[in-house]
Amino acid sequence: MKLDFEYGQGLMSAELPDSTDIFIPGETVPDPPCLPQDWDSLYAATLASIRNPIGMPPLKELAGPGKSVVIVIPDIVKGGNQPTSHRKVAIRACLEELYAGGVEKKDILFMFSNGLHPRATISEMQQILGMELFNEFYYTHQITSHDSEDYDHMVDLGVTGRGDPVLMNKYVFDCDIPILIGHTQGNPYGGYSGGYKHCATGITHWRSIASHHVPDVMHRPDFTPVSGHSLMRTKFDEIGMHMEEKMGHPFFCCDAVLDTYSRQIAIYSGYAKVMQPLSWEIANKRTYVPFAEEKYDVMVFGMPQNFHYGDGMGTNPIQMMQALSAQVIRHKRVMKDNCVIICSSICNGYFHDERWPYLRELYEMFQHDHMNILPDMDRYGEYFATNQEYIRRYRYCNAFHPFHGFSMMSCGHIAEMNTSAIYIVGAQEPGIARSMGLKTRATFEEALADAMRKYTGPNPNILALPRTFTTAAVHLCMKDPALNSAPVGGCPCGG
Repeated sequence: MKLDFEYGQGLMSAELPDSTDIFIPGETVPDPPCLPQDWDSLYAATLASIRNPIGMPPLKELAGPGKSVVIVIPDIVKGGNQPTSHRKVAIRACLEELYAGGVEKKDILFMFSNGLHPRATISEMQQILGMELFNEFYYTHQITSHDSEDYDHMVDLGVTGRGDPVLMNKYVFDCDIPILIGHTQGNPYGGYSGGYKHCATGITHWRSIASHHVPDVMHRPDFTPVSGHSLMRTKFDEIGMHMEEKMGHPFFCCDAVLDTYSRQIAIYSGYAKVMQPLSWEIANKRTYVPFAEEKYDVMVFGMPQNFHYGDGMGTNPIQMMQALSAQVIRHKRVMKDNCVIICSSICNGYFHDERWPYLRELYEMFQHDHMNILPDMDRYGEYFATNQEYIRRYRYCNAFHPFHGFSMMSCGHIAEMNTSAIYIVGAQEPGIARSMGLKTRATFEEALADAMRKYTGPNPNILALPRTFTTAAVHLCMKDPALNSAPVGGCPCGG
């Protein structure tokens, strides 16, 4: 059969055996039905959720004259930007309830929870909020981005019971009503976005994030395959609840369970500790998909140049390794222990130095220092994370924070840990792929032939994922729950 896979700015074709299984999110196994997508219907559903929160009083009761509000919103990386996106609808619904309760417009601040991601540009603010909301709040200086290096606007809350440092945004800490608008959408880091993950990674300092986005946490057996029971997930929840304890009140959360196209399946509001598990129950029906009859010898997909974190993610070697590993984390349950990955990538050495100014230096160090595997680089985390030039670029030039690269490297080793070989197909600079320990071939057909000769034998069981990076991903499982390799704590698909 002939299939097309993501490659650079376009596609690359592959001729694969007719026995190949194909999975396309939202199509091969349909998502649960989404809510009606007209504004009025979504607004009514969101308002009903906000007025009937789980585990805490409604916003209107929390509101009052003179009370300050910070509405925390995910950055451009996830959540959809369509006119009826959850963010756009939920913000309007929250504002209606706040105003009805006596809050004044001047006492409301919008905070993008970018964490170690670049601060939102004006264009991104407009996409996320829509022009009406942007014009309403931007010119009165009521829209900003979290700055994890702005110590004047950070508060040190000590450590969790586990000893993890918690430094959070001072605007959020000081306000009377902190609102988290998030998305319950599959994420290889801890199972789902939204809930406590939103605040633990989005409005904290790099040292807080370094307590969980590191090899000691990401290379545990409870991290791969993905689940909601990993140590990373536990740390998210502990950090979020520690924030609430120190603030003296909980966050008011409004999370939407999203489908493949970022449409709302369900909306949950309230106290994250009790609301989060309930939203996961619905999200599990879309995210953890029982699909495979037998485990796969080969997993085939393509990598575009521009996705998720931005242009260059599919070309620079550090980000490329993270993207490969994310697929392993999601789909490990359906992979044989000696599984082979075949992935198309233009792999042209484009680092996007403005966006990731430190990655080229990290890559060069990996090539020339006494390194064996990517996690060996972790010892340089402090050196890079405190580099003032890289910090300046994060704060003022829309770059990622330098510690972000170390979370990518910690994740990037997981693909190597869980495969026999990884082939990069169509690399324009094959030496870059080889320098990361990957094999290179010109075509999918050549890579598959080599894999059959060396690793799988003549009749491999093949899984093809033609649109794995351009749609919201799922976590594939075995149809027989007994065959799922599950981490400690189990998983929604059994095992």
